[in-house]
Amino acid sequence: QVQLVESGGGLVQAGGSLRLSCAASGRVGTVGWFRQAAGKEREFVAAISRTTTYTTYEDSVKGRFAISRDFARNTVYLQMNSLIVEDTAMYYCAADTSQYYTPRSGYDYWGQGTQVTVSS
Repeated sequence: QVQLVESGGGLVQAGGSLRLSCAASGRVGTVGWFRQAAGKEREFVAAISRTTTYTTYEDSVKGRFAISRDFARNTVYLQMNSLIVEDTAMYYCAADTSQYYTPRSGYDYWGQGTQVTVSS
């Protein structure tokens, strides 16, 4: 059983930046970030493949968010720049153990989430 622990959320003004971290307790494949705003369904944000060959972003975050992976720390990061109020949500990381890259689905493990709040 792999545990995922997110950190790095907080309160930031619009236009600011945050970096989220997702630390895994064991070996994982694809890692993705999802978010869920109050009263809305969970949505895909970004994902990175096991070898970092592939990355995928939801359209509204392209050019503002960047996902990366540190193998030494077994951690995936989500750098979020130019934050807007609409980015406010609980952010979750998820991971699978597959060798295949399926960025939007098929995750086996989920973290508890970290809250991101963007003020205007």
